[in-house]
Amino acid sequence: MEFFEMFLNIGFWAATIRMATPLIFGTLGELICERAGVLNLGIEGIMTTGAMVAWMWVYQGGDLWTAVLVAAVFGMLFGLLHSAFSVYMGLSQHVTGIGITMLATALTYYSFRMMLPGVTTPPKIVPFENYAVPFLSEIPVLGQALFNQSPLTYLAFILVGVVAYVLYRTPMGLAVRMVGENPMAVEVQGIDVYRVRTAAVMVGSGFMAVGGAFLTISVFDAFYFDMINGRGWICIALVIFASWRPGKALLGAMLFAAFDAIQIRVQQSSSTLIPYQFYLMMPYVFSILALIVMSRKAAYPKALLVPFRRGQR
Repeated sequence: MEFFEMFLNIGFWAATIRMATPLIFGTLGELICERAGVLNLGIEGIMTTGAMVAWMWVYQGGDLWTAVLVAAVFGMLFGLLHSAFSVYMGLSQHVTGIGITMLATALTYYSFRMMLPGVTTPPKIVPFENYAVPFLSEIPVLGQALFNQSPLTYLAFILVGVVAYVLYRTPMGLAVRMVGENPMAVEVQGIDVYRVRTAAVMVGSGFMAVGGAFLTISVFDAFYFDMINGRGWICIALVIFASWRPGKALLGAMLFAAFDAIQIRVQQSSSTLIPYQFYLMMPYVFSILALIVMSRKAAYPKALLVPFRRGQR
């Protein structure tokens, strides 16, 4: 009975939405990259960098919204580096992406230690406060859970609609989708495939970095090593789950976050006879099962992972 009562608890749904927010940013970013034909395995490192630079900016006296912008810029720079190797040079997107993750993570930890030598407990900052939307936040259950969140959470939900509109209702979105499906046809139309793919990877990487920044300047008030904790890899799986569609990406992020919120509460209320690792495993097992079911008929971009070389068929 306690298990089912959990779904009527406002705190459960508020936590689910909060935990889904970095996944929404990361999944949207990865989706944009892959729609353009580029797999970005650098997401884990980019999110780590975004988390650290945003927190450090605020800690050094900067304001919160500028910190979000700074995180996005750093993410875009790593996206540009990824594009230089995978788009222009045509090198393996797998190897390049993993290299970006290792480089970004190592540089982030090194920079943190250089700027705060000898610090054992990360200093605290004042993060974003929840903003209750007038009138909407007064709706029973739904309003109190959905409309009393961090401003970055509202931004994440808005971006889902913006990305969907741009991809499916604008010439820019059509160009992004076509370079991921048939770049040769795009080249015939006089559009620079390299530039479109590079722009998509940079924008997507910026989204990823903001997802990492959300953790340090909205959920927590400090930066910790390994705080991304595999969220980047989950975002890659969620793109497949979503069949490369922004709306389904939102659904997938909410689903995984709900599983995660469930395991936390079940772990707290259950007997200690069951090892806690079992509950930690639950959201990943459920997500894998959902991924298998939902992705069987997924139509992936035809040019994904295929290097483009001008003039070659």
